[in-house]
Order: sequence, then C-alpha cells, then structure tokens
Amino acid sequence: MLRSLLAHPKTRGLDMDAPETTALRRAIIQEKPFLQQIYQDWYRLITTALPNDGDKAVLELGSGGGFLAELLPGLITSDIFHIPGVDAVIDGHDLPFAANSLKGIVMTNVLHHLPQPRAFFHEAERCIQPGGVIAMIEPWVTPWSRFIYTGLHHEPFQPDAAEWEFPQTGPLSGANGALPWIIFQRDRTRFEQEFPAWQIRHIQPFMPLRYLVSGGVSMRNLMPNWSYKAWRGLGNSLNRWENSLGMFALIVLKRSDISARIATQ
Repeated sequence: MLRSLLAHPKTRGLDMDAPETTALRRAIIQEKPFLQQIYQDWYRLITTALPNDGDKAVLELGSGGGFLAELLPGLITSDIFHIPGVDAVIDGHDLPFAANSLKGIVMTNVLHHLPQPRAFFHEAERCIQPGGVIAMIEPWVTPWSRFIYTGLHHEPFQPDAAEWEFPQTGPLSGANGALPWIIFQRDRTRFEQEFPAWQIRHIQPFMPLRYLVSGGVSMRNLMPNWSYKAWRGLGNSLNRWENSLGMFALIVLKRSDISARIATQ
C-alpha cells in the first residue's frame, strides 16, 4: 500500500517491460534534478574506473533512461529494445563486436537482469581487450537491503538462489536483484575459477540514502532539490557501515591477459 501511495503518477499501471516505459523513465529523470545529481555521481564512479589509454570504444549496456553519453564522449549506447536516442539494440548475451575491439563495458542496474550471466561474461571477455574493464553499479545484499528490496521493491530479490541463471520473463521484470552479490561475494571462488580472465579489482558497497529519498524513477520526489548536498553528506557518513546498510555496490572487473600470466608462471 505504501508503495502504491508513493508511486509516481506517470508510472502507474504501466508495463515495465514496454519500451515506452523506459523512455518515460528518461523523461522522469530529466524532470527530477535531485535524481539527476545522483546519476551524475554514479556515472563519475563508473567513468573513473575506465582505462585512460587507447582509442577503442566503450559500450554501455542498458542505456535506457540514462544520460551517461553526455559525460562520456564516444560512448556506444544500447538497450535490449529500440528506444529513441539510443545507438543500438544489443543483447548482452550476444555482443556484435569483434574480438578485443572494446576497452570497456559499463552499466547501471543491468547485470541482475541478465538471465544467462555466464554468456555475458564470455562475450565480454571476447570483446574487451586485455587491460579493459567492466564497470557497473548494481544492487547489493546487506541486512538493510534485504528489508528494502523484499518489502518495497518490485523486482525479485533472491539471495538464496542456488544458481546464477533465472527464468527469462521480460527484459526488466525478469531479474534477481541479489545476483551481483551472489556472483562476486557468495560464489566468488566459483566465478574466479570459471572466468580466470576476469580479475575482481574493486567492490565498494555504499548506502544510497539520497536515492531512497529521491523516490527514484518509480516514486514521487520526496525531497526538495536544494537539499541534495545535505543528503549526500549524510549518506556518505553512513558508508562506514557499508556491510550492514549498503544497498548498491560499484563493481569493477579487469580483463587480464591470460597468456601473459601463464608465461610468467
């Protein structure tokens, strides 16, 4: 009932898997300066993780309603279906790029929507050059996030799922919000054994208090725009309790050169 009361009027009754809904979310982000600043902060975290050298392209999966291309010139934007303003329709399980042709793949809240994550990691390994990265912001599992994601969020959240794969229902409705934590925390040893080319370079959980009070893309704006800096400061002060209160995490994987590693052993 609380979620229904707080829902953004424009999103009520919409099919979350429809392209029109994603396009609408872009409009909502544009009309909520508080939320725009959150995305700007997240995009800075992602772009800082990218290699500075080389002129190869960076691909964004699930560009959707975002605006990362405004901050990262030359970015290839994509989504699973056609959306105005997005460069290409691309499925993360089957990337249309030549071997070693990318220096990075970036995404925000996308991995946990991929029903076959192993296929994505294999494809990313093929397309990204050694030294390139995957940089993403994804949901994370903590005692606080379990409460929020299971009680107030519309997506499936199953930290106890035995497998990484899940049934493909729709591009957005199909999900397991706990998947990034499962792969990189609970099953980290399995991931490292299956994908030796991917080094887990950085995992930084954080508490997005200001995202909660912003209402995100599906709820009303709960705080005035002028209060953003105060909420950011308060949220940052809670990061010391990231393992208890974190709801998202910045995750950075680096593509190693396996042949070079073997030669030095």
